Amino acid sequence: MTRRSSFNPHSIALPVGALIVAMASIQLGAVLVKGLFPLVGAPGATALRLALASCMLLAVWRPWRMRPTAREVRSIVIYGLAMGWMNLFFYLSINRIPLGIAVGLEFAGPLAVAMAASHRAVDFLWVALAAAGLLALLPLGIESRPLAPAGIGFALAAGFCWALYILFGQRAGAVHGGGTAALGTLVGAVVIVPIGIAHAGAALFSPALLPAACAVALLS
Repeated sequence: MTRRSSFNPHSIALPVGALIVAMASIQLGAVLVKGLFPLVGAPGATALRLALASCMLLAVWRPWRMRPTAREVRSIVIYGLAMGWMNLFFYLSINRIPLGIAVGLEFAGPLAVAMAASHRAVDFLWVALAAAGLLALLPLGIESRPLAPAGIGFALAAGFCWALYILFGQRAGAVHGGGTAALGTLVGAVVIVPIGIAHAGAALFSPALLPAACAVALLS
């Protein structure tokens, strides 16, 4: 009796499509946020992104209806802290080095998570191909301009936070879905917004910033 393959291309079409849309949306948000840097700096832009995004997500998911356990609350808090610092480190990075290189370096975090979770040889092949793609982004030629060390460090720090974001977000999100994202973003905002205010001051509250900041929050 021949065993039929369990692979169904239709079962992965939706998650793959969602992933592509998410990547495009996040990178477009990263392009737009650079316009805020001269006005409020990277910390101020991060504060706006998290504060406005948390308002949007709270309105949509209404997480106050959740009844998380103590363990889930711990995961949500760590997830939110990782999200907040990931965004701050990433924005500090793209303020110093090109966006494509920063994204490539930051991707080391989820790449490490993928390697740790891989159980089949073909998984490592895909990870190796992704790593090769990241190397292709780096300016390794003789005539390439050196990258700012701080930018590299911030991108790698963002990657580390991204790994935590995935691990703890998956634990809490498996039960509460979008409510986890809403509460996590709120936790990130509570931590990062004071840093943004300390850096940008009253400029952070300028109504002229709202259209671009809302676009960044929605896309990112």
